[in-house]
Amino acid sequence: MALFAAVLCVSAYISIPLPNGSHITALNFVVTLIGLVFAVEQSFFISLVWLLLGAVGVPVFIGGQGGIGYLLGQYGGYSFAFVIIAIVLPIVCKRTYSRIYFTIAAIVSAVFVDLFGTLWIMIIGGINFKAAFIAGFIPFIALDTVKAIVAAFIAPSFRKILNNAID
Repeated sequence: MALFAAVLCVSAYISIPLPNGSHITALNFVVTLIGLVFAVEQSFFISLVWLLLGAVGVPVFIGGQGGIGYLLGQYGGYSFAFVIIAIVLPIVCKRTYSRIYFTIAAIVSAVFVDLFGTLWIMIIGGINFKAAFIAGFIPFIALDTVKAIVAAFIAPSFRKILNNAID
């Protein structure tokens, strides 16, 4: 689990900055994969370690940022949404290895993360939904959907490998 917590931390550094100040990152791919591979307790713990490290100032958030100010700022909603999907995905997918089921769950989680982040931007930024949607959803959803599909495709194999390693 510690390895995946480290991978989650590093995934924030795999990012492409956008003109509006946000970034396209590997974070959602990694947290989706973690949610599809691990049990709920493990997935939650991994994401919580990442969130708490960032909250106390370790630069594990997008762009090497850290601190409670980031979490309470414009893009903090995405971080909280990652922890939520780290809890929900393992519950929804705990007894299956179906790539189709994983794909549907992963795409729904990508939409959830982007909508949650959009609503957060709207509330924190004091802007209307349309402006928040253009800033916080539109630039991300297509690539986030692709990342969700890739995570869903490889997750059953990862899960089998981890289960065999434990046995």
